[in-house]
Amino acid sequence: MQKFKTEKRLNKIKSVVKQRQHSLKVVLENIHDPHNVSAIYRTCDSVGIPKVTLIYNTEEFPKISRVSSSSANKWVESEKYKTAKECFDDLRKDGFKIYASQLNEKAKKIYSFDLTDKVALVFGNEHRGISEEVAELADEIFYIPMRGMIQSLNVSVATAVTLYEAQRQREEKGMYETSDLNEDDLEKMIDKWCAK
Repeated sequence: MQKFKTEKRLNKIKSVVKQRQHSLKVVLENIHDPHNVSAIYRTCDSVGIPKVTLIYNTEEFPKISRVSSSSANKWVESEKYKTAKECFDDLRKDGFKIYASQLNEKAKKIYSFDLTDKVALVFGNEHRGISEEVAELADEIFYIPMRGMIQSLNVSVATAVTLYEAQRQREEKGMYETSDLNEDDLEKMIDKWCAK
């Protein structure tokens, strides 16, 4: 499949695929506005997240526009769950720690976490935030420090702030320089992207 692409395009695909961070996940719980979901997909693509996990059990599943996401959903896969427990059980089986965003007395600053481990970051609904179930099941609760009168960011902005902190930490550790996939899986992913 690779021979059908220009060399420049193929090199871009190889570079991006090699930098994908399979040990970093984003989980979205019942986010209502499809524009927010699309913006989050764009951020995920920009920091190298290969897949977004979606938990939808109270809101209607959002239609993600190729226009507003700039086709980021073409390059970032999706997986769906109906319950947080089922999702978190699968994440823990794969060795992920689960950190959820919420402003409460137990929350710690996002900057106090090591985001270079296997980490899943959970963001909740625009109005309600994360559910009680997610808050109880998460390993830790985090917040983004704010200096103004308003105490919350738009969910897509909060996700971006958090992911760019993860990218900063991972870049400092050199995690974008080598792939965490083996050669066979890397070639399969490159071939898959060449076919898109």
